Amino acid sequence: MTVPLAAAGARLDQWLAANLPDVSRVRVQQLIEQEKVSVNGKPARPSLRLRGGEAISVTGPVELPPLQAIAEDIPLVVVYEDEQVAVINKPAGMTVHAGSGKGEAGMRGTLVNALLHRFQALSKVGGEIRPGIVHRLDKETSGLLVVAKNDVTHRKLARQFAEREVHKTYLALVHGWMKDEQATIRAPIGRDLKRRNRMTALRGAGSATVRSAVTHWKVLRKIDGPYGRFSLLEVTIETGRTHQIRVHLASIGHPIVGDTLYGAPREITGKGGDSQSLTLKRNFLHAYAIQFRHPIDNTLISFKQSLPRELEAFLQQIEGVR
Repeated sequence: MTVPLAAAGARLDQWLAANLPDVSRVRVQQLIEQEKVSVNGKPARPSLRLRGGEAISVTGPVELPPLQAIAEDIPLVVVYEDEQVAVINKPAGMTVHAGSGKGEAGMRGTLVNALLHRFQALSKVGGEIRPGIVHRLDKETSGLLVVAKNDVTHRKLARQFAEREVHKTYLALVHGWMKDEQATIRAPIGRDLKRRNRMTALRGAGSATVRSAVTHWKVLRKIDGPYGRFSLLEVTIETGRTHQIRVHLASIGHPIVGDTLYGAPREITGKGGDSQSLTLKRNFLHAYAIQFRHPIDNTLISFKQSLPRELEAFLQQIEGVR
């Protein structure tokens, strides 16, 4: 790549992270440390200030030591289990699996660690750090998640997800009242190049490798209580992009309560400032229903899991229920 003159003054690692699609700044720094990046034919430091006009080459992927998830005795709510699959009710605050660049410290405390302790044998299709994982939920999202116990089951379930035959339904509480009773959001989603931990649904607004995304929502309840106006939504998705529901709802001006990454306030103050402020230390997003065909006998099976207690209690607070 050739650095444009307009990029003069930018750090090497920042410029590369913004111009290599879906490559984080941490991974870029690892590439530089392993001398997989050259500037004008020579190795360079991550903090190198570019002048414009440099020729930058990336010569290979990051080499990471092999990592393998280990079993940990972590409480796990199993909604359904047979010899092929399991359906788990994941709590908010638990990561589904570790990232490949997290190191050994990041390999603990995840859903995968709990699954290995409970089931021991899981599918290997997802690799050594994602055994059994067919799909994911964000760390601060609770709810139903399907796990594959063997490779045959994993591939059949993955095909259902790819062909959009799995139906997932979420409950979300958002700020404000929706203009309509129901609607569909069709907006592509890509990585936000300025804030790499975020996604964006704004076309052409500094995003790379955008992918189509479709979200349907319907109002279940409108709330006008001591803390203002909120809407409880039922949400279904046709696609499974990273942060899709959170990004889409924020893009129309209705961020999910508790989701500070996408614009929700950290504290919710009461009307007139008289009431004590409220804080929700997670996102009000819950995967409450899932339907799919059993990978062996092809029967249609479905499961539901009501809102966790902390979300039910929060609803009562904003509604003014004592």
